[in-house]
Amino acid sequence: MVNLMTEQEVSKRLNVSVASLRRWRLLNRGPQFLKVGSLVRYQPEELDAWLASLPTGGTATTVRPPS
Repeated sequence: MVNLMTEQEVSKRLNVSVASLRRWRLLNRGPQFLKVGSLVRYQPEELDAWLASLPTGGTATTVRPPS
């Protein structure tokens, strides 16, 4: 059995609003989702894969202060 997440569960996990998830879907952004009838569901492994694919910021090198 597949463990599917609701919009509310994903929004809490990502700390974004449900409205943001819906906007991302309209813009073909964000994690992949499934439609089960009229319901939107997310597979946890797809959410993890999407998060892993996002760019990260910062560098591992030391930044010198301006002289």
